[in-house]
Amino acid sequence: MDDLPRRVTLKDVARAADVSLASASYAINGTGSLGDAVRAHVLRTAESLGYRRNLSARAVRTGKTGAIGLVVPDFTNPFFTHLAQSVMRAARLAGYCVFVTDTEESESLEREGFKRMIDRGVDGIVWFPIRDVNTVEAQTRMVPTVLIDRSISGLESIQADYARGGELAAEHLIGLGHSRIGVVAGPRDILSQKLRIGGAVAAIKSAGTLAFCVNNAFSMDLEPSVTKAIAAGKATAVFAGTDLIALGVIRYAQSLGLRVPEDVSVVGFGDMPWGQMASVPLTTIEMPIDDMAQEAVDALMRRIDQREPSHGKVFATGLIRRGSTAAPRMVKIV
Repeated sequence: MDDLPRRVTLKDVARAADVSLASASYAINGTGSLGDAVRAHVLRTAESLGYRRNLSARAVRTGKTGAIGLVVPDFTNPFFTHLAQSVMRAARLAGYCVFVTDTEESESLEREGFKRMIDRGVDGIVWFPIRDVNTVEAQTRMVPTVLIDRSISGLESIQADYARGGELAAEHLIGLGHSRIGVVAGPRDILSQKLRIGGAVAAIKSAGTLAFCVNNAFSMDLEPSVTKAIAAGKATAVFAGTDLIALGVIRYAQSLGLRVPEDVSVVGFGDMPWGQMASVPLTTIEMPIDDMAQEAVDALMRRIDQREPSHGKVFATGLIRRGSTAAPRMVKIV
């Protein structure tokens, strides 16, 4: 029986690249003082040799496991599957694997998820909390933690410009000619939701009439107050605080025999993947999830490596126009 092929070592890479062992290490680990050309040369050499880092050896040497955690509140929401994929992609580029847990919007599962990840030795955690509440304060003192979307005192957070996003949604509808616009908010005890709704409502009131402003869970299933408001027919357009709610609005409007966008226009927030594949492709406000995930992982790496940490970042939002919005129908007043 042939012997198994010998594992390529860092020394092999250094020798083949004709650099010192230290320079090879700097290039592979993205550390140290090294010129871009030399770093690129070493990485090409490592790839051609089939070099793979020995993470077990690194854990013993550095005390780091090469794994991070991702804690999200609800995997039934496609937004979070997109986020998880983006975080995993960014972590992979940094040489890390990712353990993911879904807390099912349960604070007890949130605490349990953190504990299990810490018990398994993750080097840090990217956290999308259920609310703007630190349910795991003791654990966040034990492991580097970076938030996405939520705001909790003392923790770095990666966010989008939610208020401007709400304004953009309202300005789009007003620009189309809508003067009676309704708003369906998600839970407004969450700051990011409060900001986007506040931005939209202020813009609507400055140029038209706020037909209604009602609340709903982060779900396509609409509350009675929401269905009642839509059925009343006082709004020619609706802005929803999330894409999932917006899709619920479209579904309910269609059940009433209303056409989207001919009878009612709908705008969401988040640009989740399913939005463009809905029965009526959803006009929405884009949160740059890929960029936010990359920044969250980068920020976590800085904290893990005890480099100068950042203090959060806010990304710009933008309008993505699809088929769910149009100018209102001209209604003849008798």
